[in-house]
Amino acid sequence: MLGVSRLLTGTVTKGDALRFGRESGRLPAHLLHYSQDKKPVVVWTSTRSCNLHCAHCYTDSHDRPYSGELTTDEALAMVDDLAGLGSPVLLISGGEPLRRHDLLTVAAHARERGMRVVISTNGTLLTDERARQFAAVGVSYVGISIDGRPETHDRFRGMRGAFEASMRGIEACQRHGLKVGLRFTLTRANQADLPWLFELMEQRGVPRLCIYHLAPTGRGVRLKGFAPTAAETRAALDLIFERTQELADRGLEPEVLTADNHCDAAYLSLHLARTDPKRAESVHQLLAWNGGNSSGQAIACIDADGNVYPDQFWRWRALGNIRERPFSSIYRDDPPELVRQLRDRTALLPARCRRCAFLDVCNGNFRSRAESTTGDTWGMDPLCYLSEDEVNRGVEAALEVSDA
Repeated sequence: MLGVSRLLTGTVTKGDALRFGRESGRLPAHLLHYSQDKKPVVVWTSTRSCNLHCAHCYTDSHDRPYSGELTTDEALAMVDDLAGLGSPVLLISGGEPLRRHDLLTVAAHARERGMRVVISTNGTLLTDERARQFAAVGVSYVGISIDGRPETHDRFRGMRGAFEASMRGIEACQRHGLKVGLRFTLTRANQADLPWLFELMEQRGVPRLCIYHLAPTGRGVRLKGFAPTAAETRAALDLIFERTQELADRGLEPEVLTADNHCDAAYLSLHLARTDPKRAESVHQLLAWNGGNSSGQAIACIDADGNVYPDQFWRWRALGNIRERPFSSIYRDDPPELVRQLRDRTALLPARCRRCAFLDVCNGNFRSRAESTTGDTWGMDPLCYLSEDEVNRGVEAALEVSDA
C-alpha cells in the first residue's frame, strides 16, 4: 500500500513501519521502536461463502457453503504458526468473513498471540452487536468495500440495498470506537464516482480511504477492458493527490492510500518533484526503503482450504498447503522456487522494468497480474502507466517542468 496522505503531507506514524521498511536503521528515529525484519502480513481468505455476488470478486465466491475449509482448530494452529514466525498482521478476508462461525474466536486468538487483526468485509452483515464484539476482542481496523454511489455500488454488488446496508455497518463500527475505512476498487465503470468517495469520507466522518487497482483474478478475469486506461489511471491519481492535499489544507487528517499498483509510488515521486521538490528526495528514499512489490516476501495469502500463495491475487500458483506443511516452513525454511525468484527478481524482470528509473520503488509491480494477462510470469504488468520518458529519466523530467 502507498500511504499517499502521509507522503504528501510529510507526516509519518508508527503504523507506517509496516510500509516504509522494517529493518533497524531504515526508519526515522521515532519509529525504530516499531521496526522489525520484514515478516509477511498474511491475508487469510477465511471462507469463500458470501452473501453478495460482486462483479470483480477475486475469489469467485457464491452464496453457499463450501466444503473443505479450515476447521477452527486448524485456523488456530495457523495463527500460532504465524505468530511464531513473527507475522505482524492477520488480515481476515473472504468471501465474506462474517460468514465464518468462528471468526471472533480466531480473531481473539490472533490478538492474544500479539498480532494485529484487520477485517475486510462488505459490511452488510456487520450488526451493532458484531461491531461491539470486534471492539471487545481488539480488532484494529475494519475495511468496508464501497464501489461508488449507491446505484453504482448496488450494481457492482448484485444486491439492491447493499449500499445502505454497508453504511449501517460503518455506523456500527463508529459507535463502538472501531477504526473503519472505505475500500474502493478503481474500474472504468466507477472511476467517475471517485470524487464522490472523498465527499462521502468527509460527510460520514470516515478517517481512511484505500483505493485499489484491479487485479484480474476470480470473476475479475472475465471483465475484459474493465481496468482504466493509462491516461484514465493518471487522471485518477492526480485527483487523489489533489483531494488529499485539499483535505489536509483545511486542517483535516485523512488517511488516503492506494494499493495493488506500485507504479503509484513512481507517480507520487514525479508529482512531488513538480510540486514540492525539496521533499521529493526524502520521500523517494522512504519509498525505496519500502522496496515496492513484496509478493512472496512481506505479503502472503492463505486461502480457506489452507493453500498458500505469494499474494491474495495469485490464486492459481499454490506454494503448498498448511495442512501438509506449516506456513513458516513454506515461507522461511525451504521456500518453493517461485518464492525464491520473487525475492531476487531483478534479472528476471522485463527489459523495461530493469532499466526503469523507478525500479527501486516498484520492484516490477504485480507479477501475478503480469502472468494472468500475458501468460508470462516475467512479462510486463499491463497496469504500468509510466511514459517512456519517465521510465528513462525518472524525476529529472518532472524537475525540468518545475524549473520552467
